[in-house]
Amino acid sequence: MSPPLETPRPGQRVLLLESIHDRAAAPFIEQGYEVLKEPASLSEDELIERLGGVTVLGIRSKTQLTRRVIESAGELAAIGAFCIGTNQIDLHACLERGIPVFNAPFANTRSVVEVALGEIIVLFRELFQKSQLLHQGVWHKNASRAREIRGKRLGIIGYGNIGSQLSILAEAMGMEVWFYDRQEKLALGNAKVCRSLKELLRSVDAVTVHVDGSPENRNLIGSEELAAMREGSVLINLSRGFVVDLDALRVALESGRLGGAAIDVFPEEPSTDGSAFDSPLRGLANVILTPHIGGSTEEAQENIGAFVPEKLLDFLTRGNTSLSVNFPNLQLPEIQGSHRVVHVHRNVPGILARINQVMAAREINITGQYLKTNETIGYVITDIGQDYDGELARELQSIPDTIRVRILY
Repeated sequence: MSPPLETPRPGQRVLLLESIHDRAAAPFIEQGYEVLKEPASLSEDELIERLGGVTVLGIRSKTQLTRRVIESAGELAAIGAFCIGTNQIDLHACLERGIPVFNAPFANTRSVVEVALGEIIVLFRELFQKSQLLHQGVWHKNASRAREIRGKRLGIIGYGNIGSQLSILAEAMGMEVWFYDRQEKLALGNAKVCRSLKELLRSVDAVTVHVDGSPENRNLIGSEELAAMREGSVLINLSRGFVVDLDALRVALESGRLGGAAIDVFPEEPSTDGSAFDSPLRGLANVILTPHIGGSTEEAQENIGAFVPEKLLDFLTRGNTSLSVNFPNLQLPEIQGSHRVVHVHRNVPGILARINQVMAAREINITGQYLKTNETIGYVITDIGQDYDGELARELQSIPDTIRVRILY
């Protein structure tokens, strides 16, 4: 069943989950949307019940948007992930329903970088262990096993937004930076490119992981990779929980081969604060465990709260899909004195010609038009230079393989 024809109307609803920053609500309210908020994630059944009448959904990392949820949300037009990752969303199901997904790929970069640097220093100086001893009433002051980061080699796995900024700051603090990425990346500063993961692991004193949630990154760091690391080196994972084999990591730490680790993400994470948590790494004195807070700073959440609504509203009001993670990226300026029609369809030949046949039959002048596709869908923005009636939208909707038609203004 196709979604209904859409035109913007007052009173459309936005649902924001997981205590998204208050700044996110203001732009929607200014545009006449009703904003509903929930402090936590919702279950699949709860989402299906709550998404009735919702045009925009905002989530963070805990909410799981399954195909069943997406297919039940007949009025949902766009989704905002107020975080970097989108593995919690069935992106293909969204594509099939003509729903673009936007995230915040840059807004918490600095926050994650600062945590990574801080944890490297804490692990090299064994500050965590010394703090624990003092809390236990034991004074233990010596320089044994305490190391400066200056002059040490930092290995960065994943040289994207976070990895590259970490590279700059780590070098400014005196570290020698090596990095590995499956894609060709420009080295910043004096960073050295490694041509294989093993080359990086055996060459550096600290390894920090900043890869995406692609299936090929599952157990990227396992027993074989841990064995390749330098004796006494440390490992930091602030990327995805399934990237590091935690059982293998515990073995490497207990054997004394690795000097320490800091883990912020886990294969399974509790959905609410105060819930029970377990991990193979609990109880190890040389391990820093944090509850997925790498990007959780006041500054980052405020920046995300401003960035994602801007992208969502740009789509809702102008049809632009720049930086969407699942839609063809398309952005056109407004043309004064025109109306804008957007058409989402399955990526099959001839759709653009059929759209233009509809326009020509109704003697509608096209003042601007652009088509972009990916493997699944095609997305067309058409600006027309005269008034239209409701039959235009219905006729466009009737074109075979049409997923969604929206008339924006």
